[in-house]
Amino acid sequence: AIKGQFSPDGGCLDMAYPPPYGRPPLHYVPGPYPFDQGMYAYYPAHMYPQAPAAAMRFAPPPMPPPPAAKHFSIDVECVASGPGHNDREVAQIALVDENQRVILNLYVRPSRPVVSYLTPLSGLEPGLLDRGIPLAEALVLLRQNLPRNAVLVGQNIAADIRWLGLREGVDFESLIDLSGAFRAYNPKFGSFSYFSLAHEARVLLNYTMSGPHNACTDALISIRLFNEFNQIRHNPEKMEEAQKALLAAPLEPSFAKKNPSFEGVCMGNKKTCTCGQPFLY
Repeated sequence: AIKGQFSPDGGCLDMAYPPPYGRPPLHYVPGPYPFDQGMYAYYPAHMYPQAPAAAMRFAPPPMPPPPAAKHFSIDVECVASGPGHNDREVAQIALVDENQRVILNLYVRPSRPVVSYLTPLSGLEPGLLDRGIPLAEALVLLRQNLPRNAVLVGQNIAADIRWLGLREGVDFESLIDLSGAFRAYNPKFGSFSYFSLAHEARVLLNYTMSGPHNACTDALISIRLFNEFNQIRHNPEKMEEAQKALLAAPLEPSFAKKNPSFEGVCMGNKKTCTCGQPFLY
């Protein structure tokens, strides 16, 4: 079996493989997937070159390729290279298009020693990144696969864009932040409430995110949420219904709120910051 969250036995690969990269042939691999038993996704062949032939026998008949995508979700997972909440190194990059195709799932070998893999938050573990590629190479692959007219969507997407050094108007056209798209006015406090990706997924997709994060999983969930938003954004009644549901559902504390510091590393909660570093976003 192939280990992971979205491999043919149930998940997106948790393993890094050597080149070739770029735009290899795509295999069409059916679920099951953790949040939608009926969903299919495309996977580049280089993501699981060791997949047994049996894994392909469940593939459905050939289908016409989906239309060219305009919207893409990018998600980044990091490891800690120091005790501050800004001391992070990019360790995993996932790119998923609006048709829910996993375009890239790259593991990056950190350039600095790792202080903590932040495993409960990132899903990353010692040894996983040993076969990763340098960040510079990963960024070349990302730019090769990201159209210049792309609209990037994601939860607090500006943070992922900053980690990757992408430039609006140069590397992509514009962005849509899901936390802003689904914000809801809270009359109790007289201000807008913003929600986590896990909360939005649980309320709007009926999917409970459990266990550590994974860039591939988060990017797929983000694109599903964007597609949901795109369907209701021009329907005031449906939009209000979604906002009321988000407000009514109980909130679960974030990892940073429950763990102001993890393995000696500040988690960046503004109220309980332990390192004193500035907040950049």
